[in-house]
Amino acid sequence: MTFAASVLTLYPDMFPGPLGLSLAGAALEAGTWSLDVTNIRDHASDRHHTVDDTPAGGGPGMVMKPDVLAAAIDAAAPADDERPRFLMSPRGRRFDQAMARNVAEAGGAVIVCGRFEGIDERVIEARKLEEISIGDYVLSGGEPAAIVFLDAIVRLLPGVMGCNLSGIEESFENGLLEHPHYTRPRDFEGLTIPDVLLSGDHAAIARWRHQRAEQLTAERRPDLLTVDRNEKTTVN
Repeated sequence: MTFAASVLTLYPDMFPGPLGLSLAGAALEAGTWSLDVTNIRDHASDRHHTVDDTPAGGGPGMVMKPDVLAAAIDAAAPADDERPRFLMSPRGRRFDQAMARNVAEAGGAVIVCGRFEGIDERVIEARKLEEISIGDYVLSGGEPAAIVFLDAIVRLLPGVMGCNLSGIEESFENGLLEHPHYTRPRDFEGLTIPDVLLSGDHAAIARWRHQRAEQLTAERRPDLLTVDRNEKTTVN
């Protein structure tokens, strides 16, 4: 089954962008996933194609109009479309690996990219958009976040990565950061590959990698060690 992604944006030329290259690009060309891009501005009814207006109550900036955005969403995803709907937003729930895997299994996603100060709150409620954040910072718009969001999802689709173990052993999949990696040459500027990795003892190598993963996680992301690793993130 093809994973169907629909992106709504004021800047359609930003897509597929990086998603048209490397693993995601090869999977897009192979039909493993599809990308439909809707220009929100095409759904404005006035001759100037106005998509924003001043914020109610005053304040700086502009707000995306609810009628225009709702019309764009309805065109991209009719009422009977069961794909989860997301709004890329700095105030949203933090995106993580568990959610990426769940969305990949959902078979598709509708992704709204906001601009300006934000979008009218009524569209979020009326079109049941789940707000998602890729980090505690603010971007100029939701497009870069949507690209990150989709890249994390697409690489998890069956057949996209060359080796299934690539997805199992990487950071966040088991609640830990990934262990260090090494390759030839054996000696690089006086730094050598740890002997255990050259020992051929697969059990010892597995123990070393797990220990180093735990050490790195404790040093860099101790918050991950306090998370219940059995907790499952759901897609609304």
